[in-house]
Amino acid sequence: MDSRRRGDQPLLLDVRRLAAVDMYGTRGTARRRWIITVEFLVGVIGCLAVGILMLHGNPSPLIAALGIWLVGVGVNYVPLELHAISLVRHGALDDELAGVDVPAELRGYGVKQLWIGVPFLIAMLAVAQLLSARDRSSR
Repeated sequence: MDSRRRGDQPLLLDVRRLAAVDMYGTRGTARRRWIITVEFLVGVIGCLAVGILMLHGNPSPLIAALGIWLVGVGVNYVPLELHAISLVRHGALDDELAGVDVPAELRGYGVKQLWIGVPFLIAMLAVAQLLSARDRSSR
């Protein structure tokens, strides 16, 4: 599957592919898969917890904005974590990346990873991609 397109819709970012390439890295070791899975979980829990704490009480506008941003980033880590959980089982990551030029994907990975910092974007893309996949499978 082409990393830029699925069906007829151009993609800003394939969320599952982003998780898969991160989990594979340069060698695809089992250790890296688990480390990335834990990293995504820490992103979910850490960003959400700190963001919610910052929003507690009556924060200044700057602290509130930072808190909302952290909550948005934490929400972005949720689909990455869910994909990581589904890809960590034996053979799943290899199946997902079959036919993919992983070194080429890794070259653009750093820029793609920056999209995680856009609040709620990755989560919205993941939902859109899930709905699109369900729509295609129901045809």
